[in-house]
Amino acid sequence: MDSLAPSLLDTVERETGPSPTWSVIWLHGLGADGHDFEPIVPELLRPGWPAIRFVFPHAPVRAVTINNGARMRAWYDIKDFDLASRADEAGVAESIEQVEALVAREVERGIPRERIVLAGFSQGGAITLAWGLRTPQPLAALVALSTYLPSAQKAAEFVEAAAVAQPVFMAHGTMDPVVPVQAGQFSAGLLRQLGFSVDWHAYPMAHQVCAEQIRDLGEWLTRRFTGA
Repeated sequence: MDSLAPSLLDTVERETGPSPTWSVIWLHGLGADGHDFEPIVPELLRPGWPAIRFVFPHAPVRAVTINNGARMRAWYDIKDFDLASRADEAGVAESIEQVEALVAREVERGIPRERIVLAGFSQGGAITLAWGLRTPQPLAALVALSTYLPSAQKAAEFVEAAAVAQPVFMAHGTMDPVVPVQAGQFSAGLLRQLGFSVDWHAYPMAHQVCAEQIRDLGEWLTRRFTGA
């Protein structure tokens, strides 16, 4: 990487077996950190899965406008509650570069892009979708939970032709008070219009993860990991 490349984010890593042949990079939500989704690993694992390296990066600490400028881990600033203008585009672009650096490191460690999954919750899911839209070198899959596609009105300008090869798992709570389920549904529909294959799931929950969702995601990932 050149001198202008972003510094590599600090990460928490968990490997499910020796010599992993797959990687899952998982982006946390606003105000959390890389430890937030560590507990999901044993709940998600299924018999027959290959050895996987789970990479949980810590987002940078930055001021968040809607939280009175308080500094916290965030993938981008949130300027207001309107979804059309909620995400700070400069922050999103910076996080996209940082995710690409993490993907590149996995490739350097011997995991090809076609065996890397990018996942995220809430803000992390927004970055997952934003990155996934723009990549000319697709990954195995994208997972976006309780989230939306930032700058959706510009999506057609950003999308790379090769990016649509990435299957997408999206899940949302029907009672989500943070990111309305309609925003997730709209984003899923938009991605389909752009050519993505999207598996959409909704659950009777708020802005969270539930056991049924983990079960469905595990089954979906099994098809990616085993080709079944």
